Amino acid sequence: MAAELDGNIELVAGAFSQDAGKSKAAAQTYGIDEARAYANYEEMIAAETKRADGIDFVAIVTPNHLHLPIARAAMEAGLHVMSDKPATANFQEALDLKNIVERTNRLYALTFTYTGYPLVREAREICRRGELGAIRKVMVEYLQGWLTQPLEKMGQKQAEWRSDPAKSGIGGCIGDIGVHAFNLLEYVTGQPVKKLSATLRTMVAGRALDDDCSAMLVFENGAPGILAASQIAVGERNGLRLRVYGEKGSLEWYQEDPNRLQLKWLDRPDQTLHAGSAFLSEAARHATRLPLGHPEGFVEAFANIYRDFSHAIFERQERPDASLSGSVCGIEEGVRSMAFMERAIGSSKADGAWTALEY
Repeated sequence: MAAELDGNIELVAGAFSQDAGKSKAAAQTYGIDEARAYANYEEMIAAETKRADGIDFVAIVTPNHLHLPIARAAMEAGLHVMSDKPATANFQEALDLKNIVERTNRLYALTFTYTGYPLVREAREICRRGELGAIRKVMVEYLQGWLTQPLEKMGQKQAEWRSDPAKSGIGGCIGDIGVHAFNLLEYVTGQPVKKLSATLRTMVAGRALDDDCSAMLVFENGAPGILAASQIAVGERNGLRLRVYGEKGSLEWYQEDPNRLQLKWLDRPDQTLHAGSAFLSEAARHATRLPLGHPEGFVEAFANIYRDFSHAIFERQERPDASLSGSVCGIEEGVRSMAFMERAIGSSKADGAWTALEY
């Protein structure tokens, strides 16, 4: 839905299931030729790269343990890659992937979906213009309650693979939503995290991976930060909230009310910015499709990332050195998010010891 929203991208092929029959059936649902519904990604890449009208890029929407092998196979075959986050199952794989991206010179992007919201991009521009002054404190929380019960033992497919280290990788909650929170605070503030002290917990008995995590952060400029992520917060739905405090003002954005950005100032009245307003930055207006007062949401934010990625592919046809726009997260953000995950897990095992995010 997101990829095709703007008409720049067409779904023409895929390996839609581990079951070849289900993959063929999915092709009918998506309205594509059954001959281009493959049993696995290896078969798809081999066949599509031989076609004159073959695919231009691969979208990886699988459990995490397959992200690296699919990305490697696609890029080594000359294809660009759009991948779900996290980039890989662990930090070393992310470094390996970075080498592959650089060696093959293919475009690689990650769907850190919340970076596609118009007012997240507006918040980013506000921070980069220095309107808040020097950043003094950042708080981000991502609270869900859907894993309060052991759904992985009740046949719930999404819970099963997210709770399985063999498929999810080294992180549970921290890998599923914690990396979103981490990416968002760095994306908006422009301040990289320098060190952290983290605590990860598994609150549901018998679960193999963490389902709750929190971390104290220190940014490169010395400002403190707090990150909290949980999937056992009863009653929470998709509670991603970012607050940035500067010398002159602060901002707050909440994913469940994404078309409003709250600004509070030291010496003037508070402001509420609305998505679609003509006075927003070019970055925010570029990410907006509908008139003021017509809400846009998750699919449109997702589509903004695909649209910007497609523009980079079009540019590559003219300029081999064309790169992703600064609004789209790529391999560097992928490596940083995996470093955050690994360092946080290590810190937690060391009873919250302060740990550098260097790599």
